[in-house]
Amino acid sequence: MTTDLSKLPPVDPEVPNAARMYDYFLGGSHNFAADRAAVERITAVMPFATQVIHANRYFLGRAVRFCVREGIDQFLDLGSGIPTVGNVHEAARETTPTARVAYVDNEPVTVASAAALLDGDPLTSITAADLRDPDDVLAASGVRDLLDFSRPVALLTLSVMQFVHDDAEAAGLLAEYRSRLAPGSLHALSHVTGDHDAAELSAAEDEYRSTANPGLLRTREQVAALLGDVELVEPGIVDVTEWRSEDMVGEQHRGMWAGVGRIG
Repeated sequence: MTTDLSKLPPVDPEVPNAARMYDYFLGGSHNFAADRAAVERITAVMPFATQVIHANRYFLGRAVRFCVREGIDQFLDLGSGIPTVGNVHEAARETTPTARVAYVDNEPVTVASAAALLDGDPLTSITAADLRDPDDVLAASGVRDLLDFSRPVALLTLSVMQFVHDDAEAAGLLAEYRSRLAPGSLHALSHVTGDHDAAELSAAEDEYRSTANPGLLRTREQVAALLGDVELVEPGIVDVTEWRSEDMVGEQHRGMWAGVGRIG
């Protein structure tokens, strides 16, 4: 299932975009020269930026596998980016071949690339929508027709809420999504922070201001507020390198808080 690509807005290849930059950080090819130049500027002021991005990707895999072990076989991935190597449906299907994944993003190249990558897979979808509109997201055919909201769903919001700058709005949006999910659902979240390596993270934040998606650093307390009243699973809110980190080896640079909580 894919979104209607004819409805996608035009792309300005001269303006760096966070989703395409993320793709480049991960070694992908779905990006433009402006995206690559922006990443190079960020790594110049934050040399370990690529390590942080990869650590977040590893967390994604661990969180998905945890959700599967908890009996969840359907996922709603908001701000998903391009589902390339280490994606949600691959991680989930390591043990649950029938896992369903609804990807949602609002960046045209990301959506078009995902549509091509997911073509022929009836258990995945890509929807072009803005997570700031939960009604639109949840009513989209790629979400509504793929996921059964009478059963638990894993809500994934990884490295995306920094693009919603108002704290109250960000918390309210996530609370609204969680309110639509069945008891037993899980919410996995990661978010950039300046609590560690503050100078480098602040410099990277400055660089993001010249992109289409300025990001916002949040403290651990602010990230905790985004998770609201969920019941946090162990080890609680920790750096992405420390959340059940069986696949992280050696010292890692820190830069993102992460947590997973039970809903209802």
